[in-house]
Amino acid sequence: MNDPRPIGVFDSGLGGLTVVRALIDLLPSEDIVFFGDNGRFPYGPKPADDVRRYAVQIAELLVARGVKLIVVGCNTASAAALPILQRDLPVPVIGVVEPGLRAAAKVTGSGRIGVIGTVGTIASGAYQRAAMHVEAAAGAAARAVTGSRTGSPIDLYCAACPGFVEFVEAGEVDSDQVHVLAERLLDPVRRAGVDTLVLGCTHYPLLARTIGDVMGRDVVLVSSAEETAFEVRELLERTGALAPPERAGQRAFVTSGDTTTFRALGVRFCGPEVVDVEAWRWPDR
Repeated sequence: MNDPRPIGVFDSGLGGLTVVRALIDLLPSEDIVFFGDNGRFPYGPKPADDVRRYAVQIAELLVARGVKLIVVGCNTASAAALPILQRDLPVPVIGVVEPGLRAAAKVTGSGRIGVIGTVGTIASGAYQRAAMHVEAAAGAAARAVTGSRTGSPIDLYCAACPGFVEFVEAGEVDSDQVHVLAERLLDPVRRAGVDTLVLGCTHYPLLARTIGDVMGRDVVLVSSAEETAFEVRELLERTGALAPPERAGQRAFVTSGDTTTFRALGVRFCGPEVVDVEAWRWPDR
């Protein structure tokens, strides 16, 4: 059984293209529709109620375009709206928060995990809640195998990184100014002695070189984009909803911002698949 309908992905801007890239690489037969809400960017500093409203609007737009699954490729929107979308939409919805933290829990040696994200994501407590779920799952697995009641403890150290997303959206990912900002914003998690750092915003993998330089080579950087793509594949395999394997996937890109800027940066950050970009205008703008 196959399902040729597209996968929908959305973000506040360009960052969700890291998820699209991971999906293209992992699932080349799948059609993808990406919506970047650049016209209302950034989400991080906005009230959670506004972010929820935006997320519902975009998700409903993607459902109207016939998607079979939606990836909320924005940590801020995942933190604010994921339960509502999963409850109310007629298609499965996957966020980017828990997949990244699960991956970090698998690779950490000390249990000291750092998370960096937007102000909205960090303030929401989404990663703290995800850590409890991951610890509980690890504890259940340990009990099933050994009979032990203890799981693997996670010591979580979170830091908001205002300004990172804006640099990415401007196409400035390796300047001296970004490095100076990173030195200041990453100092708390660096001093905490974390051995693993979750890039808790899909824009942040585009700053991985700078973040890695600041954190040092002994700290493992975990991108939620790749882990989310693996979760999408597992769900589609389990439900028999993969696209026919012999076909070449098609990709569509829509933005509520400037299409020329989106196309130029999209090619740089995602690849040559970003060709035609459709403009979208919200009625209230």
